[in-house]
Amino acid sequence: MRGLVGDSPAGTAAPSERELVARFGVARMTVRQAMDALVSEGLLERIPGRGTFVRERLGAVGQLRGYTEEMSVRGLLAESQTLIARREKAGPGVARALELTEGDAVIHWKRLRRADAVPMCVEDAYLSEVLIPGFLQSGMPTSLYDALERRGLRPTWAEDSIQADVATVEEAGLLEIAPGSSVLRVARRAFCHEKAVEVSRSTFRADRFTLWVQFAGE
Repeated sequence: MRGLVGDSPAGTAAPSERELVARFGVARMTVRQAMDALVSEGLLERIPGRGTFVRERLGAVGQLRGYTEEMSVRGLLAESQTLIARREKAGPGVARALELTEGDAVIHWKRLRRADAVPMCVEDAYLSEVLIPGFLQSGMPTSLYDALERRGLRPTWAEDSIQADVATVEEAGLLEIAPGSSVLRVARRAFCHEKAVEVSRSTFRADRFTLWVQFAGE
């Protein structure tokens, strides 16, 4: 698919899912996941009400995005349902990741994230309360990264750890999949320059989400 559209000028319509299913002899879901990967890569863009088109290449490598922005790039509407939003004491792992002392106050925010009203992932995030005073009282935002940006703390870089796994019974219920279904776990430690601002664990449905990582050579 990348070969089909890679040399096309920006604005060229991408082949339809039906055309690609017929051309490659694969399932429609396989085509959709491949299209999602090319949208995430930045080769294609979805324009609501019009379709999918070749995108002008911006040359960005490893661009850091939050969930809301990532879904927007893929042409999907991000939604959130808060499962946990409370002040807690940092355990040893969270304290180490956020460069705090064990027992320091942190914000624990766990959400079910949807895309076009379909469950996409369960995101479990911890943030240092001292950096975001009044966060719980200000109304929970749709986009964490937008809220951090308003405080001058939008992450500028991050470390991600990615693991293939199977869904627990609790995760399966939230994501509306069968227990034991494939999931993709992404653990992130995000920084604003040299300050650790977020540590999170996200569990994505493997049948709905394709992770694309782009690298540059020297």
